[in-house]
Amino acid sequence: MRSLPYDSASRRLFIDPRQDAFVQNPYPSYAALHEAGGDHGPVVFWEAYDHWVFGGLNAVNALFRDRRLGRQILHRTTREALGWDAPHSHTADFDAIDARSLLELEPPDHTRLRALINRAFVSRHVEALGPEIAAETNKAMDAFGDAPDLLADFAEPIAGNTIARMLGIDLLHVPQLLAWSHAMVQMYAFGRDRAVEEAANAAARAFTKFVREEIATRRQGPGPDLLTHLITAHEAQDRLTEEEIISTMILLLNAGHEATVHAMGNGLRTLFLASSDERMRWLADPEAMTEEILRHTPPLHMFMRYVLEDCELYGAPFKQGDVIGLHLGLANHDPRAMPAPQRFDPSRVPVKNVAFGAGIHFCIGHTLARLEMATAIPMLFARFPNMHMAETPRFKNAYHFHGLESLSVSL
Repeated sequence: MRSLPYDSASRRLFIDPRQDAFVQNPYPSYAALHEAGGDHGPVVFWEAYDHWVFGGLNAVNALFRDRRLGRQILHRTTREALGWDAPHSHTADFDAIDARSLLELEPPDHTRLRALINRAFVSRHVEALGPEIAAETNKAMDAFGDAPDLLADFAEPIAGNTIARMLGIDLLHVPQLLAWSHAMVQMYAFGRDRAVEEAANAAARAFTKFVREEIATRRQGPGPDLLTHLITAHEAQDRLTEEEIISTMILLLNAGHEATVHAMGNGLRTLFLASSDERMRWLADPEAMTEEILRHTPPLHMFMRYVLEDCELYGAPFKQGDVIGLHLGLANHDPRAMPAPQRFDPSRVPVKNVAFGAGIHFCIGHTLARLEMATAIPMLFARFPNMHMAETPRFKNAYHFHGLESLSVSL
């Protein structure tokens, strides 16, 4: 086992998630944690995060579904009982969006909201986007210069324009939407500071104003788009409130491109590092290749959960209000669940992964993300078969996100 800053007796992990060697390649550390873990995989107290983290595939899968855990806690208790400070005024606009987000809610609010959104975000809306994704892919490639950045010039316009079209938003707004989204997701990265919080709040405030204006426009002139469906979706006499539509729109716009862009970039990097024969073999089965990309180099490595009631989880005791981490990167590399998890192998049957989570918060946009990757990546290599990386790409220092800073190529 490689040297690892881990005390097996106390199960304390001392890795700094901002350390460059770890950011650039966390997988050797993950392998060492699995080697040190028990029957259920790694169960460690990560000192930097100040909470327990679970990393076995079966354990993570089960905990995503465990109703003793949740994305929020204040529906069960109070800030005072938890010893929390009052909400920060400088993040009020961001918090208002977060409070109504499908990603954060628990039943019964989550059940109601997801039922209404599902009526708009049905599979036929996604499946019909295949030709549009192909058209966006060709459009991006047509605009390439001599040394394009496949994140900014390929993945971002495909993912950003696709979700914007789906929502009925003018594509001229996409660059601004991406900028707001980038600022907002920094709230979830390790070690955020006051400047990050203020930038995210300013973005949230501007984003909210933009979406409110889009809603007003759509009420005056409904269209065949997802925003109109969100406005008109109903279950019996129940409808989404305007504040819920705003939070949902922002979630779909943010999640609809952030994770996909980094998943696509991570996958392209893996394909470039392979031999041409391996790459051509993998590209021949786009769906299997996409699934293995999501397992092998997922764009998000950890989701947090609150403990809703006193309990014991895999030998570790918890009190109501405790935070735990469900580690997707570790789980997707669990040697107990798959042979040679470090190897990129789309022929795995089945490809087991939790890249999109599990349970009631399973990513609502997983079909769209998979379709975009399976469509765009083969088209790219078919058009530019001699393309190669112009320089070794680096991963952003924004753990627990795992995505490249850029991916410059020579055509």
